[in-house]
Amino acid sequence: MRLKVALGGVALVAALGACTSSPPAHPTFAGGSGAPSASAPAWHEPAAYGFVAERRCTQGPSLGRYRVTVQDGHVVRTERIDGKTAAGEEEIEVPTLGELLTLAQTVADDGGAVTTAFDPGDGHPTAVSFSVSGRLDADGSCFVITEYAPAS
Repeated sequence: MRLKVALGGVALVAALGACTSSPPAHPTFAGGSGAPSASAPAWHEPAAYGFVAERRCTQGPSLGRYRVTVQDGHVVRTERIDGKTAAGEEEIEVPTLGELLTLAQTVADDGGAVTTAFDPGDGHPTAVSFSVSGRLDADGSCFVITEYAPAS
């Protein structure tokens, strides 16, 4: 129940992440298929990196694409890059990849549905989906991660 309130608006994702520490590399999700494949190395969130996050579940429409910059473990810049504006909904604050994994772990711990995918080369998350109701197709929050690049 506490997550239903917290996830009622995805805009709260960033606020939840501010209260967490760094997540473990590849958390094991009790409520879903979150374990990485045997070939994916353990990923440790760098202090500075960038990525593109697209809010999209399964074959549904995109709900937004965002270019995100992380420095010192915090999102310092988010730019909506799909040319759309949030019509009829509040714009979200995209979390860091570590915060996204931590949020998914919390949903799994509370019995929700969680799926994740990790890059086989460096182990960073490439997709994170979660739903407190257990139905990703009905009310899930889904993020597809591309263009991940640690800062040099």
